Amino acid sequence: MSTTRPYSPGDRGPDPDGPAASAAPPATPSPGQHRQLRRLHLIGASGAVPRARDFTREALRDWGWLPAATADQRAAAEDVLLVVSELVTNACLHADGPEELRVSCNAKVLRLEVVDLGTGTPAPRTPHRAGRPGGHGMFIVQRLCLDWGVVRNAEGSGKTVWAELAAPA
Repeated sequence: MSTTRPYSPGDRGPDPDGPAASAAPPATPSPGQHRQLRRLHLIGASGAVPRARDFTREALRDWGWLPAATADQRAAAEDVLLVVSELVTNACLHADGPEELRVSCNAKVLRLEVVDLGTGTPAPRTPHRAGRPGGHGMFIVQRLCLDWGVVRNAEGSGKTVWAELAAPA
């Protein structure tokens, strides 16, 4: 489901079960709530998509997602790498390139954020035409992610496109 949220990147908004969750590590994480965060600056970088995938793959290794012990864990890691590719490619094609990739993870959710200066709003192509080339990126993101959305930069131009995937069991 795509959403455009009025709150800042990393702020998931009101939680019906408690205070808002944040993509940034809390000042004092409670036990079991530790969030790890990695950032990759991509301004003017050539080969942004492979760089983003390699960066994310290394984070998944450090966080114990790779090497995967089971087929489900391997599929979860491959889904993350595919979503990174699609989000960064979208920024390259439609927003003059990505500025930054943020990858964060806790025990239950991995969150990807791609920051760009573009004015457009990504959306799955409707109707989706599986047999035609191109235009599948946001459809793939929508299908693989628990949730995704766009947060506009409060200072003016630009946005953060974010997506969340379930951590492997």
